Amino acid sequence: MSVSIHPIDDRGEWESFLESAAPQTFLHSWEWGEFNEALGDPVFRVGIYEHGALAGVALIIKVRARRGTFLFCPHGPLIASNQNEHVRALVAYLRALGKKEKAWFVRISSLFPDDSTHRAMFQKIGFRNAPIHMHSERGWILDITPSEDELLKNMRKDARYAIKKAQKDGVTVTVSRDIADIGHFWSIYQETVARQEFAAFSKKYIVAEFAAFQNFNNALLLFAYYKGEAIAGAMIIFTKNSAFYHHGASTRTHSAISGAHVLQWSAIREAKRRGCNFYNFWGIAPDNKPRNHPWFGLSHFKKGFGGSCEDYLHAQDLVLSPRYYMTYLIERIRRAKRGL
Repeated sequence: MSVSIHPIDDRGEWESFLESAAPQTFLHSWEWGEFNEALGDPVFRVGIYEHGALAGVALIIKVRARRGTFLFCPHGPLIASNQNEHVRALVAYLRALGKKEKAWFVRISSLFPDDSTHRAMFQKIGFRNAPIHMHSERGWILDITPSEDELLKNMRKDARYAIKKAQKDGVTVTVSRDIADIGHFWSIYQETVARQEFAAFSKKYIVAEFAAFQNFNNALLLFAYYKGEAIAGAMIIFTKNSAFYHHGASTRTHSAISGAHVLQWSAIREAKRRGCNFYNFWGIAPDNKPRNHPWFGLSHFKKGFGGSCEDYLHAQDLVLSPRYYMTYLIERIRRAKRGL
C-alpha cells in the first residue's frame, strides 16, 4: 500500500473531505485552524494520501503552554478507511514534525470509538493514556431529522414542560450574527463562571472563535429574554450536517423561568432550518460519577432533550522527550483539583 503525508493549503480540498467525514466535528474544520492561528498557535494541516487520493486529514496545533510544548490533534485524525496503516503513517510524520518543532510529546484526542481495537492500535505504536482529556470524551448527540412534534414527544417530560411553560410565560429568543453581541454574552458567561466555579475561556478566546466561524456563516449567538432581560445565552457552531452547543451561560435572575430550555429548542430548530441532521450537546459526565460531579447538573439538562451518548477513545500521548513527565505530573494534579 502506497501511503504518503503532505501539507494541505487548499481550503476547498480540506472542506470537501470533511463534508463526507463521519462523525463530524468543528475541531477539524478550516475555521478551527484559523481560530488557533489568531490566538498565536502554529497550525499544520496535513492530508493522508493513498495511491495519490486523499484518504484522511489531520489538523495539528502546536501548543506552547507553561506545562510544556506539544503537538495536538483535536478530534482527529479523520480517516475514511484503513485506519491502522494510515495512523501509522501519520504518526511517523508527527514524530518527525514534533522533533523539528521541539515538542515534548504528541497528543491525539480522536473520535475513534472507545474500544479494545483502537486502544490496542495506539498502544502498539508507542502511545500511552494522557493524564487528562482535552475535549469531552463522552458526547450527547440528538438526531434532529424527525419532525419538531416528534422531537418534542421524545424529550423527557420535564424538559418538554419547561419549554412550553417558558413560552407561555413570554420568554423570547433572539439570534445574532453580530460579533458586537459577544460583549452581551460575556457578561452572562462571567456570572455563570462565578456561580459554578469552572475553568473559563478568556474573552479573547471566545471572540476569536466566533469571528473565525462567523466569517463563513457557521456561528450564531442565541439569547433568551424574559421581561426585556437576557437570562440565558449560547454560542452554536455549525458544520455541513451538525450543530454544536459549544458555549452556554445563564443568570440566576428569574431562576424559576427556564430560559435555557427554550433557548436550546430554538437552536435545534435553527439547525433543522439549515439542513443539519444532528445537534451535538457536547460533553456529559460519565454514568458512574456521583451527583457532586461538576458536570452532573448540566448532563441531566442535556439528556432531557433526548438523544444518545457516544464514547470516544481517551486522549493518547506519544512521548518525544523526558520533559513530558513533568507535564504528566502537572496535569494529574490539575485533574484532581477539578474533581474530574
